[in-house]
Amino acid sequence: MTRRFLLLPLFGLVVHGFQAAESPPAKLTVAEQEKFLANAKIVKTKSESRGITGTIRATLSDGTLTHDASIQTIDEFKPRFEGMSGTEINFKDTYKFNIAAYRLAVMLGIPMVPPSIFRKYNGTSAAFTWWVDDVLMDELERTKRHIDPPDQQDWNDQMYVVRVFDQLIYNTDRNLGNLLIDKQWRIWMIDHSRAFRMQDSLKEEKNLVKCERTLLEKMKALNEKQCKKEFKDLVNPMEIKGLLKRRDKIVAFFEAAGPSALYSYSYRQ
Repeated sequence: MTRRFLLLPLFGLVVHGFQAAESPPAKLTVAEQEKFLANAKIVKTKSESRGITGTIRATLSDGTLTHDASIQTIDEFKPRFEGMSGTEINFKDTYKFNIAAYRLAVMLGIPMVPPSIFRKYNGTSAAFTWWVDDVLMDELERTKRHIDPPDQQDWNDQMYVVRVFDQLIYNTDRNLGNLLIDKQWRIWMIDHSRAFRMQDSLKEEKNLVKCERTLLEKMKALNEKQCKKEFKDLVNPMEIKGLLKRRDKIVAFFEAAGPSALYSYSYRQ
């Protein structure tokens, strides 16, 4: 699922590769989106051309609402994996981490990861993830076309959250196509199937620049019992220990950096 914020005429533009959902989306709460993903009937499906994890785009309907979702069933483990960034031991690429990333984002108060739930697809365990509405482009498209955000500070504040989140989950696959930008210039983080590694080190400490205050406090509040409850059958105990050790490093980094590295942000709904 690799698709990864100009108040200019761009809003009337159809950006190549990004199609709208089947019908105009109703304004649902997150809980309602989760319920829809869990219960709505699959009307049709097609393979996504972008990405390498065999993602399926499905149109769902509950009789009232029709909306799309991505379905991901990949669940691979390799003791040794040779990737573009080198050798990785105990490599995982699994749909489970998409669900875990969403649950963690909720725990941290970050409304930047679309709802993702566990559901069977053709008898196979899968992640059903809400298809992001009103996508304008992804970060790859934005950088290729040299488009500046309409509000640079707002953009920076969102990107700081992305960077902290990726260090926390040790995301090994945050490419520019996995950051979606909607018409309100909100950033959406998608495709976390290669995250939640056991490493207690940070992948890219240099990416830690600033941290949103509420996010920092919620990270401090994370504990093993809470994580085991939320991530049951999704993230194993060693991966949770790695997450919490990275949390400790991130918290220590920003506490050492002082108040100048902290800021407050109000997420748009």
